[in-house]
Amino acid sequence: MRRTLAFLTLALLLGVANAQAGEAKHDFFTASDGVKIHYMTLGSKGSWVVLVHGYTDNAERMFFKTGIAYSLARNHRVVAIDNRNHGKSDKPELNGLGRAEDTIELMDHLKIGKAHIHGYSMGGGFVARLMASNPDRFISATFGGSGIGETDEKLRAAAAALDPPMPEPQGAEAVAFTQLRESSTARTQAAAQAAPGTAAIKPPRPVLSIDLKSIQFPVLAINGEYDRPYSKTQRLWRELANFQNVVIPKKNHVSAIMVGGSMPPEYIDALNKFIDANDPKQ
Repeated sequence: MRRTLAFLTLALLLGVANAQAGEAKHDFFTASDGVKIHYMTLGSKGSWVVLVHGYTDNAERMFFKTGIAYSLARNHRVVAIDNRNHGKSDKPELNGLGRAEDTIELMDHLKIGKAHIHGYSMGGGFVARLMASNPDRFISATFGGSGIGETDEKLRAAAAALDPPMPEPQGAEAVAFTQLRESSTARTQAAAQAAPGTAAIKPPRPVLSIDLKSIQFPVLAINGEYDRPYSKTQRLWRELANFQNVVIPKKNHVSAIMVGGSMPPEYIDALNKFIDANDPKQ
């Protein structure tokens, strides 16, 4: 009963937020290497919030259909990118990832000097890369389902030992995990058909080198209890000057963003409060 009431309350709040924020707009720009990139915008006031989705997903499903973009757009202008090889953007690479630099080029295209930049999973990996390469473009950074792991082997093992094991997914969570696996497999198979023998291997992620102690803007991480939250955040705790951490009880990498068609209210609340609290004074 309580769970049903919580979902009904969230649906009502998102409905109000949708009405206040207006209608999302779709547009494209061309990246410096000629790739056509799709993005969505929402909201007409306040600082910018840039949203970067995860692997095999897209901006509309991850941030608009879940309600997060509409919630943020009550106080902010929101832009969500379809990473290259995803969504409505061009797909130049077989079974490819996205490219972190496309986010900066999108900001340049929209003449956004600084923004709150939030990424989930792969998108969080891009946020980390941009923190290293373009720290001057951030008002704040937020990791969802992600973070920055320890580089020292002993520290990495100590952090991993704190992570609780994930129970076997059941019900809607099991369905969501199956959908994610099927989506990833379909991308690999389609690439294999286009270029036999070359598509089964994903492009390698470049090694990230970042001096977290030099980061001056605030950083937040939001992870599910069963999504290795300590492995992803212990280094952030140790090295950042301004870091906040949120762990959502009983959620994993998929249920924190995919199950039920909406974001968990804890996720939306944490992100909104953090961004509002660290927004530049008008």
